[in-house]
Order: sequence, then structure tokens, then C-alpha cells
Amino acid sequence: MKLNIVPARTGVLWVRTGLQTFAKRPLAFVSLFFFFMALVSIASQLPLVGTAIALMLLPTMTLGLMAATAEAARAGAGTKPPAAAVFLAALQAVRTGFRPMLVLGVLYAVLFMLVMGISALADGGQFAKVYLMGGTVSREMAEAGDFQAALWIAMLLYLPLSLAFWHAPALVHWHGVPPAKSLFFSFVACFKNFGALFVFGLAWVGVFIGSGIVLSLIATLFAAVAGEGAGAAAGALMLGGAMVMAAMFFTSTWFTFRDSFID
Repeated sequence: MKLNIVPARTGVLWVRTGLQTFAKRPLAFVSLFFFFMALVSIASQLPLVGTAIALMLLPTMTLGLMAATAEAARAGAGTKPPAAAVFLAALQAVRTGFRPMLVLGVLYAVLFMLVMGISALADGGQFAKVYLMGGTVSREMAEAGDFQAALWIAMLLYLPLSLAFWHAPALVHWHGVPPAKSLFFSFVACFKNFGALFVFGLAWVGVFIGSGIVLSLIATLFAAVAGEGAGAAAGALMLGGAMVMAAMFFTSTWFTFRDSFID
């Protein structure tokens, strides 16, 4: 396994290839994403340890969606893989790598909680409470200097954490890298290919904004035609669209890994 340095313009290719792969089996990818999100949501409801378990599941979710994408991409351009094969690839990856992924999940949960703990030093834990427990943010709270400081601290600390875990699940699964080492290799790979990842992020921002505008227009037209009672349906449309976009995003992350490492 060797690190492969790619030009910045590759970021756009990653987005385009991810969307093309998603289009092969959109229902399968969306269903798989909903399945993993349901597991995370159920785990988060457990008393005392729910938040920690939900955090531990996130690297596993990433691996499952990447494995599904790899299976779909293997079918070649213009070829639709069986939907069952996409599901089985995700579940097989999760099953075979259970122990190292458990370690990786624990590391992610501990480090994420550490980030939240450090941010709590700025505002007494208000931001961490809102983020982890889903509390309501009042206007006064959002405008408070200590709350904004905690927000920025969390964002700045989460960036290196996200880079360390970006490729880690894939490195553990496809290259047998130990969990702790996978964090280092992932961070180095993301740092070396930061230009491509930055373009990748910008391209996705554009896709999300464009899709959000289209969904907003559709929801507004629907509300105007349907009249009373259309608000809930319009909200469901926006939420469903956001979930589909998130599934598309996770589909494209496989290609960032594939092109960053070569055998």
C-alpha cells in the first residue's frame, strides 16, 4: 500500500463518479443509509450510554456504505449490480471487520467526546449539551460570545479528527491496517491530498445548495397547490431530500479512498 498524490481537480471527479455510482442503484443506497441511520438513532435512545454507542457506530456506517459503493463500482460503467449484492457487500464488510471496527468506534467516541469536553471549557457545556442531546438553541444563546467560542473550538478540533477517520475504516477493512495506525495514515493521506479534498468539499457544497433550492421550490409549489395541511408534507419532502443527498455524499467517499492509496 502506497500513498497516491492526486491533483486538486480530482475532487470534482470524485463527486461526479459518486453520483454516477449512486444512480446505478439509488433505492438500494438510500435504503442502506436509512438502515444505518436507524441503528444510530435507536442506539442514541439508550439511557446513559446511548450517545457513546451511537458515536461508536459511525465508522461502521461509513465502512458499510463504502463497501456497497465498491461493489456497485465494480460492475462497470452502464452496468447495474443486483440490489441484493449492494446490501450484502455492506453487511459482509461490517461482519468480517467487527473487532477492529469496534476498536475504531471506541476511539472515535472517546476523541469526539474529548472535543466536546474541550469546547465546554468555553461556555460551561451549553454547546455540547445542545449538540449531543438535541436541546433548543435560543436566539440569546446563539448570540452569546461564549457559545460561539465553544462552537468554533469544536469545529477547529473536529477538522483534524474527521481527517484522521476519513480513510480509517477503509484502511482497516481493505488493507488490514491496525485501528490506531489507520488514523495516522488517514490523516497523512488527507493532508497530502488536501487540495483535492477541498475541491471535493466545495463541489458538494454546490450540489447541496443547488438541490436545496430545487427542493425548496418544489415544496413551495406543492404548498401553494395543496393549501392547508401541506406544511407537513413539504417538510417531509425537504427532510427526505436531505437524507438522499447525504446518501449520495457517502457514496462518493469511497472514491476518495480508492484514488488515495495504491497497492
